[in-house]
Amino acid sequence: MADSRAVSLKFMSHFQKVVDIQSRIIYFLLSLIFAFAVTYFINEPGLDKAQIYVLFLLFLAISLWVTEAIPPFAVGLMIFGFLIFSMNSYYSEIDPDNVRQHYIGYVNSWSSSVIWLMLGGFFIAEAMSKTSLDKTIFKLSITKFGTAPKKILLGLMLTTALFSMVMSNTATTAMMIASVLPFLNTMEKNAPMSKAILIGIAGAAAIGGMGTIIGSPPNAIAVEALNSHGIKIGFLEWMMIGFPMAILLTVLFWYLLTKKYIPRTKSLNITFEKEEPNTDPETFKFELIKKRIVLAVLGLTLLLWLTEKLHGIPASVVSLIPIILLTMSGVVNGDDVRKLPWDTLMLVAGGLALGLAIKETGLADFYVEKIKGFELNFYVLVFLFAFLTVILSNIMSNTATATVLIPIGIVLTFNNPVVLPLVIGFCASMALFLPISTPPNAIAYSTGKLEQRDFRFGGLILGVLGPILITVIVLLTYMSFI
Repeated sequence: MADSRAVSLKFMSHFQKVVDIQSRIIYFLLSLIFAFAVTYFINEPGLDKAQIYVLFLLFLAISLWVTEAIPPFAVGLMIFGFLIFSMNSYYSEIDPDNVRQHYIGYVNSWSSSVIWLMLGGFFIAEAMSKTSLDKTIFKLSITKFGTAPKKILLGLMLTTALFSMVMSNTATTAMMIASVLPFLNTMEKNAPMSKAILIGIAGAAAIGGMGTIIGSPPNAIAVEALNSHGIKIGFLEWMMIGFPMAILLTVLFWYLLTKKYIPRTKSLNITFEKEEPNTDPETFKFELIKKRIVLAVLGLTLLLWLTEKLHGIPASVVSLIPIILLTMSGVVNGDDVRKLPWDTLMLVAGGLALGLAIKETGLADFYVEKIKGFELNFYVLVFLFAFLTVILSNIMSNTATATVLIPIGIVLTFNNPVVLPLVIGFCASMALFLPISTPPNAIAYSTGKLEQRDFRFGGLILGVLGPILITVIVLLTYMSFI
């Protein structure tokens, strides 16, 4: 009986893989058909072949990101290949002497300042995780908030939000949940406090990413789009808007969770996961030196990022400091570098290339000229894109959402191109409605202590209030500072 059950399970597993492969093939073919159909119907005589190629690529990328027929990073690589091949083919006919000049910009997206900025953040996050400095800082910070349930939840969420500003929100969520899981295991499976902590950590990780340029890929995409239009947004300028907004929305989310979940208990005792003490003095000393190196590198990097206006060194150049020093000191080695989220960089670089193609081929200018004759209310457009960003980010990657919407938003608001990229970048972090909406949500859901419906309360309220608050704050900040 046991043998037959094992054989049947193995067969079902193989059958499921076949079904998954077939589904992906079907979705890919449907995406191709959709892209061809939409491009055919909106094609106009005024569009040249290069613009038609980019238009087709835009709809194909959107379809593949929504259906997930292929991994999101693979779509980014496909964008590179398609642009280089199609532009080389087209310009070989009309401008054979300068073919390379028409596609070299897409290749250079890999060396974009945003890519280096994010890479520096990845090295810092990896170093903090490897030296357990993240857990040490977490424990020191959480013990300062007391034992009242509301204060414990606030401490957990604020700590998560702050870590997400310099670390991947996925890594932050994994660290935080691993640290509090022993405490959660002492509660009943459906305990309200347990749900509040898990949902709070996942939400705060996504929201906290708004605080800095390196906190979330959509932030970097928004900055690069603005930079390409001659509008310089530095690390400090982003934080002037992003940091207070992230803290405000985290506190708002905390307040909502306390009203729904927190029981009337005066105090709770959080138990941290016990670690084996290091009994070797030499090893302990070596690990302590590594932690001090990471702290020094982190402090120097943040200081230079925040004072860019004073010394004039671009944030992307400053990012070389953690990359160089952490590898030279041996804190981050070759194996650690191979584990970095390179797929995220591939996705972002592909998105930057797509945005550049929309601009460089004249596709953006073509539609700007067409919409100049229409009276489009600027504020209505901003609010519309804010909510559209949240909706799309709930069903597809928020990086992919920002990649698609930001170039379109800049075209539609060509007279005032600053506000909409910022609004889209921030709102992309508000997708909290489904377990699959963000990696932090998926990690929290994987604990088995949450159900799908548990995410709907916070996801729905923040999905409505978040875009409104973000839009108002960005508009006020824009009028005051930018």
